[in-house]
Amino acid sequence: MTLAEILQQYGYPIVFVGALAEGETVLGLAGLAVHRGYLAALPVVALATLGGFIGDQALFVIGRHYGHRIIERFPRLAQGAERVTALIDRHPDAAVLAVRFLYGLRIAGPVAMGMSRVHWLRFAALNFASASAWGALFVGLGYALGQAAERLLGRIERVEEWALAGLVTAAVAVFLIRQVRRRRTTNRGSC
Repeated sequence: MTLAEILQQYGYPIVFVGALAEGETVLGLAGLAVHRGYLAALPVVALATLGGFIGDQALFVIGRHYGHRIIERFPRLAQGAERVTALIDRHPDAAVLAVRFLYGLRIAGPVAMGMSRVHWLRFAALNFASASAWGALFVGLGYALGQAAERLLGRIERVEEWALAGLVTAAVAVFLIRQVRRRRTTNRGSC
């Protein structure tokens, strides 16, 4: 099975699932796939928006019902939740719009907002606007990266499978390193 066939068969579900779980890397790679013609831009941005929206809505609901227990269980989230709470106190709408773009607050943000006085309907509307901008931005950045690479390297078909394999490997490595660090931090905090 070629890279093109894999992306055409599984690319859209991967975009959706990737957007559910901190998907900037997945969206950037999807933008590259759009540039290469393997995926269509509109469905990719729509799935990225939907995945990001649903993921944060779920975290908001979890925060609304179980937020304090989660913060107690995962002390690392408490630091992020404190930062988000301070943002919400000063600028609630801007906080909902911006938290998706702030490093380290992607999970803590919606949980903290669920724990706050932010109305669920207001959060949903602002969350959708933020997810739409986020999806379009990161897919667009991936597309632009593809254009830039093609200008610098010429026709990239000959190396794209190796480059994509390297990018995916790097993304998986970064994800695993983050997970190990989170577990170590959590284990230290519970001792």
